[in-house]
Amino acid sequence: MRIAMIGTGYVGLVSGACFSEFGVTVTCVDKDESKIERLKRGEIPIYEPGLDKLVASNVAAGRLEFTTELAEAVTGADAVFIAVGTPSRRGDGHADLSYVYGAAEEIARAMDGYTVVVTKSTVPVGTGREVEKIIRATRPDAEFDVVSNPEFLREGSAINDFMRPDRVVIGAETDRAREVMRGL
Repeated sequence: MRIAMIGTGYVGLVSGACFSEFGVTVTCVDKDESKIERLKRGEIPIYEPGLDKLVASNVAAGRLEFTTELAEAVTGADAVFIAVGTPSRRGDGHADLSYVYGAAEEIARAMDGYTVVVTKSTVPVGTGREVEKIIRATRPDAEFDVVSNPEFLREGSAINDFMRPDRVVIGAETDRAREVMRGL
């Protein structure tokens, strides 16, 4: 399988590296060019024990790569994970979903063929419906499903939490999307 991980923060980078360790071909995408260049040099921007070795071995094996080009990562992907930041909005403390919605629009423009779009970022209830609306408005012809797959990663043990989870939560409305997620 081939996936795109949009966002190389804590959730995106750990999830992408771990999926690649399972044998999935992963392209991690970030708009921050300097961050992508550092990752390509093997410099890990976050502290997570063992992540540097996990990234290095999967890059060397050809299962993990980094880019700023969202369109090339999304084209032909079986699943696209939205793992961008959701900082608290100033003033009211609610999650700022502008990065999630921006990613959904960019993904919609790049999709080709059936694609499962997965919200991995920490988002409030109803975000999946909004992501679906954005994709449908941008690409009425697109064949896709939106799935929710929240993360339960703890800093310092995130790799173990991902590789040996005590639970995996997947919210999907179609059998087709469930099968893609089951495969992952």
